[in-house]
Amino acid sequence: MPEAPSLVEEAPTAAAAAAGAMAARRGLRSAAEAVLAAWDDEETQEGRLPDAVAALRAALAGTHTWSLHDPAQPRKPREGTKQQQVLAMLRRPEGATVAQIAEATGWQAHTVRGSFAGLKKR
Repeated sequence: MPEAPSLVEEAPTAAAAAAGAMAARRGLRSAAEAVLAAWDDEETQEGRLPDAVAALRAALAGTHTWSLHDPAQPRKPREGTKQQQVLAMLRRPEGATVAQIAEATGWQAHTVRGSFAGLKKR
């Protein structure tokens, strides 16, 4: 019978990273629920609360980020956003007016002007 492939030898995949993040969230959630349960139970609060808080701190120490994004890889911008639509309109040879952008995006004129301020910062 062929031997099953070892997961240790394979490079981590996005699915494995997502599964690890979900497990960390479950561990953090269960630790937080234990703290709340110990806090609500006034009779045993003194005995269980320090242990529950220690477990929560341990769960938090093991989770440094909730992002599934690999920082080594550049982020790809989302497709079809209103911001991309605005940029495409501004890149046209004739450009675009605030009124044209407001009509195309459904934004108010002050929102269009605010988005320009955000684009200028980038």
